[in-house]
Amino acid sequence: MFELKPETSEDWWEVEALYDLCFAPGREALSSYRLREGVAPVAGLCLVAREGSLLAGAIRHWPVQVGGHCSLLLGPVAVHPTHQGEGLGGYLILKSLERARDLGWQRVMLVGDASYYGRFGFERLTGVEMPPPPTPHGCWAWR
Repeated sequence: MFELKPETSEDWWEVEALYDLCFAPGREALSSYRLREGVAPVAGLCLVAREGSLLAGAIRHWPVQVGGHCSLLLGPVAVHPTHQGEGLGGYLILKSLERARDLGWQRVMLVGDASYYGRFGFERLTGVEMPPPPTPHGCWAWR
C-alpha cells in the first residue's frame, strides 16, 4: 500500500533522482522545462507516493500563463521501475487533479502522449506556442 502525501523540501532531491532514473538524459532540455524556469512548483499539488521508505512515484504541478489565463502545468510524473504498470502513475494524476480542482484551479496543461493522457480527460490544444526545442507529443489541456 502506498502512502500519498505532499512533497516536502526533504523529498526534492530524491524526487529529482527518480525523474533522472525514469526519463532520458537531457530531460531538462525539453520545452516544458523552459516554462518552469525560475518558477516554484505549486505546494500541495506536488505529491509523492511511498511504500515504506521507497519513493515509488512523484508528480509536480507548476503555475503558468496560457492565453492570458492562469493554468497549471502538470509534470513530470514518474513511477519507480519496480512499480510501473501497477496504476500508480494514473493514481497520482487523478489525485493531483482532484486536489487542483478543490483548490480552485480550472485549467491544467501538459506536454505528453495522447494515448496515455487522453484517458484522464486531456484534449489536444492547438495554437499554443512552446519554447524551443519543439515537443514531439504536443500540448494537452484538462478542464
